[in-house]
Amino acid sequence: MSDEIERNLGPQPIERIMAEHHLKPHDLVAASTEQITHKMVARACKGRRLTPNVQAKVQAALNRATQQQYRLADLFTY
Repeated sequence: MSDEIERNLGPQPIERIMAEHHLKPHDLVAASTEQITHKMVARACKGRRLTPNVQAKVQAALNRATQQQYRLADLFTY
């Protein structure tokens, strides 16, 4: 098991950023121009390892919802 990639990485900074802006997962799904799901956003907040493609989609949705420009490094610790 020690050779497996760690998949659960704990709460991520995106969770704090969403709370500061009073955003719920639905707000990101609604703001997204791409197909993202509530489950993708929930996994991002919980620290479940996401693919780079899903990370980019969540980042774009957050940037659109907040009207700010966050980098991936601002949102995820991995």
